[in-house]
Amino acid sequence: MGLYDRDYTQSEFRQQRFGLPQMRFNFPRVTPVVKWLLIANLGVFVLTLIGPLGDLIYNWCAVDARSWSRTLQPWRLFTYQFLHDTTSLWHIVLNMFALYMLGPALERSWGARKYLTFYLACGASGGIMYLLLARIGFLGAGTMVGASGAIYGLLVACAILFPHFVGFLFIFPVPMRVLAILFAVMSFFAVITRSANAGGEATHFTGMAVGAAYVLLSPRWGKFSMKRRAGSWEKRIEESRKLQVEVDRILAKVHRSGLHSLTGAEKRTLRRATQEEIKRHNL
Repeated sequence: MGLYDRDYTQSEFRQQRFGLPQMRFNFPRVTPVVKWLLIANLGVFVLTLIGPLGDLIYNWCAVDARSWSRTLQPWRLFTYQFLHDTTSLWHIVLNMFALYMLGPALERSWGARKYLTFYLACGASGGIMYLLLARIGFLGAGTMVGASGAIYGLLVACAILFPHFVGFLFIFPVPMRVLAILFAVMSFFAVITRSANAGGEATHFTGMAVGAAYVLLSPRWGKFSMKRRAGSWEKRIEESRKLQVEVDRILAKVHRSGLHSLTGAEKRTLRRATQEEIKRHNL
């Protein structure tokens, strides 16, 4: 029996015997949407390094609070998420590493479409919050780029859904939930104290808030939708029952007095019943 076969080397034994939390850190297998997001971000980053082309991309794609005309250009809320600061390589490296580590678990859990919608929505909400704070004068009006709003949304979603995940604070392993709370508190205080990167921190905090709200409220919304659909189905059944009762009455009248005795409303009711029957057979 080797060392790693013994029970006291197993994570379950450590957790049960010594009360140590079981934390997992694995490099994930990249999923389709995450792969294309990585490619898109890295590809755009390379393009922005090309002098005049980079200036053009930033000019048309960054979130820009310096004028109302640019503030109200909706595509910027999505395009800015694929731009990164070319003066700091760490900006894109850290964001893409976090996307690679956090994204696949959510995409496998939710599916490609739901995951992509969540990712873009968290990023867009961060852009909206920055524009709002800048336009009311709480923060300075400028431009903003980066995928951090979306990334922070992924962080809080993983912290809620996968509490066994582990993140790193510098070189120290930290449970994902602790990391998410720490980052949320740091971002919040950076915004209210108007730190040097208050605009970016507002984006981070908003991305986390929207991500948490989505994950926590989705089950309730699902139950509400099911109840609404059930109520709608019951309503259709009741309407169908009433229609059938009316049709039976009209047919009995035809049997007694003939077709010429029907009113215009009764004839329309028969046509409606005929159309409903055709639809049911087609389905």
